[in-house]
Amino acid sequence: MQSIESLIRPVADYPKPGVMFRDITPLLADAQAFQAAIAAMARPWADVAVDQVAGLEARGFIFGVALAQHLKAGFIPLRKPGKLPPPVRSLDYALEYGSDRLEVREDALKAGSRVLLVDDVLATGGTLAAGRRLLESVGAQVIGASVLMELDALAGRQRWAPGSEIQALLHY
Repeated sequence: MQSIESLIRPVADYPKPGVMFRDITPLLADAQAFQAAIAAMARPWADVAVDQVAGLEARGFIFGVALAQHLKAGFIPLRKPGKLPPPVRSLDYALEYGSDRLEVREDALKAGSRVLLVDDVLATGGTLAAGRRLLESVGAQVIGASVLMELDALAGRQRWAPGSEIQALLHY
């Protein structure tokens, strides 16, 4: 098995000049390495009560569903607008290049549910912070976040509200 990090392919100037994109496709294609990545991402939460794992569209679904299975928890998708049947709760949020919206089914979880938020990457932190606010707006207790990789230079962790931690498997 190749190492997890060696299976994340850097792609320069994608999707625009100056950006170093991290392609996770080779990692996902290697069954043993993907399984090892999920086990490593789950390890910090193994002794924590997790009712549900919430994944951010779209790559957060890949890691979120696998983590939910590993942690024996349910899965909650946080989607782009118009992808979930009503009733939904929406949250608009600012990005460094515009704005976006996330939605969750209002009845997806019970008030007080302990939820782990998952995505593939923590960059500027806007989407992860919005996911947390959206989950809290429907009564979730967000116990933390887990990401495959964190782009440290973008300082996205600073946008995360105190009271729970972020675990990143890899740092760039």
